Amino acid sequence: MTTANPSGSVEVGGKVFMTDAKGRLTPIALVKDTDKLEDQLVRKVLGYADDLNLQIARFKGHCFADVGAFLDLLSEKYGFKPKDGAKGNMTFTSFDGCMKVQVAVADTLAFGPELQVAKGLIDDCIAEWAEGSRDEIRALVEHAFRTDKEGQVSREAIFSLRKIDIDDVRWRGAIQAINDSIRVEGSKTYLRFYRRAHSTDRWENVTIDLASAEAPAARG
Repeated sequence: MTTANPSGSVEVGGKVFMTDAKGRLTPIALVKDTDKLEDQLVRKVLGYADDLNLQIARFKGHCFADVGAFLDLLSEKYGFKPKDGAKGNMTFTSFDGCMKVQVAVADTLAFGPELQVAKGLIDDCIAEWAEGSRDEIRALVEHAFRTDKEGQVSREAIFSLRKIDIDDVRWRGAIQAINDSIRVEGSKTYLRFYRRAHSTDRWENVTIDLASAEAPAARG
């Protein structure tokens, strides 16, 4: 009979084992103490992370539900019936002007095959301009079309190319091709939270992510 324990060990025939990364059962007596402690650490911290993840999911759901209920109230007041799922960027502020909640909708963009046409036209321009082309434009073009590990180009750099006005029919054609290549694949809705001590102070972001989260300052 095999019995699994929360600690990650398993009991087989009255003997206790730990499963290694290859799925092999190792007698717990043969596992180094430091490996046991590390295993306990990971399981303990990940347990906290799982609980926090569920809390954040519930928090997010409650936030959107509250925002939706408020919007329904406003719609009813003004006799407007919004379309399902039709939400834009919105800001909600406390009466004293010291707390703010923003709902931000960001489109998920992708580039179609027209982008390769744009690259070909721009390459032709760079080749013909040769030493007459500015180094910063060359660098920007190289950065824009350089793919990352996921095979994605730099969206910000591509958009920066559109701001450069060059009187060349190929360049203008390339910019048009870039514009035509932009496709909206979907959108994501984000919640952002801000607070400040007084209405004249700068807003401070209330962060939810681990990288920048910190305990709030004491408030009187």
